[in-house]
Amino acid sequence: MLEIHQFPCLSDNYGYLLHDPASGETAAIDTPDGAEYLRQAEAKGWTITQIWNTHWHPDHAGGNKDIVAATGATVVAPQEVERLTSIDRVVAHGDTVSLGEFTAKVIDVGGHTHGHVAFHIPEAGIAFVGDSVFALGCGRMFEGDPEQFWASLKRVRELPPETTLYCAHEYTQANAAFALHADPDNAALQHYAEEIADKRSRGEPTVPMGLARELETNPFLRADTAEMQQRWGGNTPAETFAAIRAGKDGF
Repeated sequence: MLEIHQFPCLSDNYGYLLHDPASGETAAIDTPDGAEYLRQAEAKGWTITQIWNTHWHPDHAGGNKDIVAATGATVVAPQEVERLTSIDRVVAHGDTVSLGEFTAKVIDVGGHTHGHVAFHIPEAGIAFVGDSVFALGCGRMFEGDPEQFWASLKRVRELPPETTLYCAHEYTQANAAFALHADPDNAALQHYAEEIADKRSRGEPTVPMGLARELETNPFLRADTAEMQQRWGGNTPAETFAAIRAGKDGF
């Protein structure tokens, strides 16, 4: 069984080490802080053998060089990461990556950046989604367009609902405030927001999150519902998504 070690990085990032005890392999999922990843791996008694980057931003690939220098880890990433650091293997939608006997499927989730990918491991029921989807939110649309981003979110929605999503930031309480504004009559969302406030009051993480719950409550994943289209307008789900995203940007 895969082991996942989650830890805080920088101001609001989460770091993830994915370890396969059978093979001894360990993948660093994104690298916001290379030194912290090395400290965490040493504390666990693990050696980082691979780096899986979801996109090129420095708080996701900025630690690659330090980790590679210390461990010789293989960097697996979308082409865009070459803007920041060298890559050993370029991956894109439909490719697979192995960690021991486990296989991750690479999914195109572009929109936050053009080449953003997620890593889905069906056997483990998990997906590392970077900044494409957050608990009750999604990444800012820095490089993509609404049609691209909405298509990406639909790919996430198509994963098995029991999938656990590991996103990269603790943005949930702020996302919940906007979600309640975006979808005020959603009873499941109201309950979720109360749980989030309770967790954060105790300093507990709200990540990872279950896809099934996000499908019920995340306004960005619900852009094609009648409720959201009526409240936010748009002739297509992509247009409704764009309106919601603009609303969050100015919230």
